[in-house]
Amino acid sequence: VPGIVAKFGVSGLLMCTAMAGAMLLLMGLTGLGTAVRYIPRSVTIGFTNGIAVLIASTQIKDFFGLAVDDVPSEFAPRMLALARSAATVSWPAVAVSLATAAVILLWPRVTKKLPGMIVALFATTLACALVGINVGTIGSKFGGIPTGLPAFALPEFRADLILPLLPSAFTVAMLAAIESLLSAVVADNMSGDRHKPDVELVSQGIANLVVPFFGGIPATGAIARTATNIRSGATSPIAGIVHSLTLLVIVIAAAPLAKYIPLPTLAAILMVVAYRMGEWHAIPSILRLSGADRLVWAATFGLTVFADLTVAVGIGMVLAALLYIHRVSETTTVTAITDDDLHDSGGAAVLTDKYIPAYVSVVRIRGPFLFGATEKLEHATGDVTKFAEIVVLKLTHMTAIDGTGIHALESLAIRIKESRRTLIVCGAQTQPAELIRRSKLVKFIGRQNLQPHLDAALERAAIIHGGFDDPHFRASA
Repeated sequence: VPGIVAKFGVSGLLMCTAMAGAMLLLMGLTGLGTAVRYIPRSVTIGFTNGIAVLIASTQIKDFFGLAVDDVPSEFAPRMLALARSAATVSWPAVAVSLATAAVILLWPRVTKKLPGMIVALFATTLACALVGINVGTIGSKFGGIPTGLPAFALPEFRADLILPLLPSAFTVAMLAAIESLLSAVVADNMSGDRHKPDVELVSQGIANLVVPFFGGIPATGAIARTATNIRSGATSPIAGIVHSLTLLVIVIAAAPLAKYIPLPTLAAILMVVAYRMGEWHAIPSILRLSGADRLVWAATFGLTVFADLTVAVGIGMVLAALLYIHRVSETTTVTAITDDDLHDSGGAAVLTDKYIPAYVSVVRIRGPFLFGATEKLEHATGDVTKFAEIVVLKLTHMTAIDGTGIHALESLAIRIKESRRTLIVCGAQTQPAELIRRSKLVKFIGRQNLQPHLDAALERAAIIHGGFDDPHFRASA
């Protein structure tokens, strides 16, 4: 959000928020809520780890009371500027921060009905006010929190910013979707309930479409607050409503008191939030996975921290897609029973209890035949001269196909036809059969060479060969 404001101004942020809201709404209405859940765990953990590190790094200044006039927005320059200012540490600020963290972490031993963060907030604020501890406060830095309800105002719309804001809006939408759905998953695991992902995205989309009209910034579900809410005894969405009403009361009635809240207190609270939301316990399990999973996690984490959230989201999604394609393609097998194999077996082969005559070669495709697996067909059929005069392409166990797969089948048909051989396709399931019927493959091989199963394909092969003259075929028939 600060990066968007720095580049496009507040009006740009309001436009970006509305655009992200529209994207979230569209994702929810089109059923993409379930698709977001298919993002690999290594990507979501990398995002979560990186965001936690970023949140914690922004609080170091106030946690230690460092005197830094202008803290850079990028992680590496920020850490360098903070390190150079290490000598300006304020020990009263450190004491307030440590006291806040101690109360938050130890209070659950007293009771879980009242969140430790609220207790720490009130306790340290009251202590600083009564004792007169000299630390920065909301009032000294921001002048306090505005009171009353926000005013309705149409945000400035600039058509020239639509295209430049698209990457940022997409990042906000994806982070909002991931964060909100992760929050819902955490809540499900803690409460035993089940959320509706598309409803979550629709509600988040509506919220982000509305808030710019009141000067609001992007809003998402929050893992830390959701988990805290449930740990405090929440059992239904009414707890979220109570949370909202509490904030409303604070804004309307208690905002003047908020200016006394010490900045080290807020920094310590956010440090604990960053630690709790970081999913650090998941890192060892990620490191025990394959090298591809580790690479995806490391790239997503590193780009989130050191580059930009926009870059991290884009690269993370690309890596996730490539990882998925790689794993899907690994499940696809293409095997060929060639003329050489038939000669080695004495002139005939057995396939699924069917005798394959010597004048027939069979190629089998198992699993999804998508663009990541088409090279397997090219490898298995590289030399078509090894095939018999009739090639049967058995697709009984091919579960799905895409445009690239169809093109690969068409290329195979052309190569077989050019070698003066005949191709028969059989056993295609519903989705592949539909695409095959609409493709040029039928034109290349002829509709009569598109058969429903292997028996029919062998009968067709016998007719093409010159009749039912093979004793093995007659016995199986």
